[in-house]
Amino acid sequence: MKRAFWAVILAFAVLLGLSTPTVGLAAPPGKIMDGEFISVGMRGDDVRMVQKFLAEAGFYAGDIDGVFGPVTARAVKEFQISNNLNANGVVDKETFMYLARLAGEPSRYSRSLVMQASAYTAYDPGNGNYTYRGNRLRKGLVAVDPSVIPLGTRLYIKGYGYAIADDIGGSIEGNRIDLAFDSRSDALDFGVQKVTVYVID
Repeated sequence: MKRAFWAVILAFAVLLGLSTPTVGLAAPPGKIMDGEFISVGMRGDDVRMVQKFLAEAGFYAGDIDGVFGPVTARAVKEFQISNNLNANGVVDKETFMYLARLAGEPSRYSRSLVMQASAYTAYDPGNGNYTYRGNRLRKGLVAVDPSVIPLGTRLYIKGYGYAIADDIGGSIEGNRIDLAFDSRSDALDFGVQKVTVYVID
């Protein structure tokens, strides 16, 4: 019965345009539909799904490894605070539904910048596998000039999505930003472009 109820809710959410083109609207894991929650100490695909949603919303810079540790809990709590939810650091039905329906440009931001954007990967000569802040380099983490955009700032970049300012680079000064990609082909396809960067924090 509960599963049928959530199927109807999800159908209405899709009709109302609440799904996101980047992650899609996923069915809540069974344990959430049964009134349980996902929290610290848990492991598996449900946790991996939550981490992916958090990363694509710009709240999580860690590995998407399916381990709900303190870094994931902190990201959940920050997401809950940002969305006026009960900030307890655990994923219940309400938190999951908010995560699953994120879409489009942010409705609130502190400022926007037009920046020259380049693309990079961990596979480029001279690059390491980790960002300046110690996270594994992947799409959704970007290099900035910290005097323009402080490290740790949540961003939304048109044509790229939500991101976290997590890295620096020798040639990234002023109104320049370097966008991490997971493959060299994606980075080469992006090339160098002018982008609009929304500073969310």
